[in-house]
Amino acid sequence: MPTPIKGRGASTYLPGRFETQTSEAVDDGWAVDESEEFAAARLRTDVRPETARSIISRNNSPDVGFSQSVNPYRGCEHGCSYCFARPTHAYLNLSPGLDFETKIFAKTNAAEVLRRELSKPGYVPQPIALGINTDAYQPIERKLGITRQLIEVMQETRHPFSLITKNALVERDMDLLAPLAEQQLVSVHFSVTSLDPHLSAKLEPRASAPHARLRAMRRLSDAGIPVGVMVAPVIPWINDAELESVLEAARDAGASSAGYVLLRLPYEVAPLFRDWLDAHYPQRAEHVMSTINQLRDGKDYDSQFGKRMRGEGVYADLLANRFKLASKRLGFNASRQQWPWLDCSKFIAPLPPKKPSLQGELF
Repeated sequence: MPTPIKGRGASTYLPGRFETQTSEAVDDGWAVDESEEFAAARLRTDVRPETARSIISRNNSPDVGFSQSVNPYRGCEHGCSYCFARPTHAYLNLSPGLDFETKIFAKTNAAEVLRRELSKPGYVPQPIALGINTDAYQPIERKLGITRQLIEVMQETRHPFSLITKNALVERDMDLLAPLAEQQLVSVHFSVTSLDPHLSAKLEPRASAPHARLRAMRRLSDAGIPVGVMVAPVIPWINDAELESVLEAARDAGASSAGYVLLRLPYEVAPLFRDWLDAHYPQRAEHVMSTINQLRDGKDYDSQFGKRMRGEGVYADLLANRFKLASKRLGFNASRQQWPWLDCSKFIAPLPPKKPSLQGELF
């Protein structure tokens, strides 16, 4: 049975799918102090600088609401047990388990590269989603400020963008976000999985507590910044009963838009989440996974567009109807005027970086 590690979402260094060699711990009979406190003390977060060659990622997926995204970090210390981005650490020959939340890569030149890409002659502005693969406001952002630097580039160029976060640290940048909101250049979404702080601490151990996210939502809304809520992910028999209560709490905190995403378990996320269930809800684990398999045509995950975010079947239809009815009752997504569209017409391309002169360097 997996043993939970305090402050971490994963409990193992699950090998990535590209590994050709793996190691396995074996009990040889010698006594070793492997208490929870000892294990947690060894798992310190290691933040490594990374020089990015490009920064804007593009997609043409029909079931996501953006075509461009920027991620200032790789890996995420929030440690969400269900994070769909965990498999990306396998490309680095690192574990999608504990490595994903303890070995963070910070793109220290992100703002410089973004300015360079926005200055290209053929660039056509489309809203950028900031912090999609991993949270742009994870704990290390407080020290490094890479996300704030990116927002300053957006402000300089009047480029529209949206944010989605689980961290109340976004409040720090209200001085930048509020003027941008007046020009319809930014929207902020909060991912709220549960209102129960105990469940949230298990699911997403280093994210802000639910009440802190709602408080940040209220403060941003009061400052004139359009805010929305994503109930993500909805997990059968774990947090699905809270769908309506999360939406209502978000509406009371000033949210004017709402969405939800069903639990996604691509690649290594499936065994990691099974371990999480066995560690925290062993009596419920089989029932949860059975329902997920029913939603995914008998599999842990179905990556087909249109199905991966919602699932299919009786449970999926019931969830969709619940969300529709609650959104209507609470006034979410009622009109375009209620949720301003991001404006691409104000974009001003930055000047391209000057090429260094070679004069005087030839001799």
